[in-house]
Amino acid sequence: MAMNLNEAALSHARGLLRRDEFTDDERDDWSEHAPSTDQENEFIDENGLAAFAKWHLGEDTEMGEDTKGRYHFPYGDFRKLHRCAVISGESRAGQYKHESVENALKELLDGIDTKTERDK
Repeated sequence: MAMNLNEAALSHARGLLRRDEFTDDERDDWSEHAPSTDQENEFIDENGLAAFAKWHLGEDTEMGEDTKGRYHFPYGDFRKLHRCAVISGESRAGQYKHESVENALKELLDGIDTKTERDK
């Protein structure tokens, strides 16, 4: 598996963070907040695979460009950046030594936490 950082997705996530389009949820919430397979497929049908890719920080370049399986490490639900997804992804990226993805997720988590603290 050749996992690269999806720069377009990171840019999209940073934009969501800048616009305060994120949820300050807890790590374990991702199992409930993550889009289902049906929701993913519906999103792709309506918006295309390129839009789907923007919601995933990891890109497995060994998979075909026209496959959903190419994209990993989701950070949101196609509407908002989710803290729970970022935490979950950061842990997984670290476990599998995907350093660039892990660092991007750390950056997003720090940004969410900084904004959340400032708003309290």
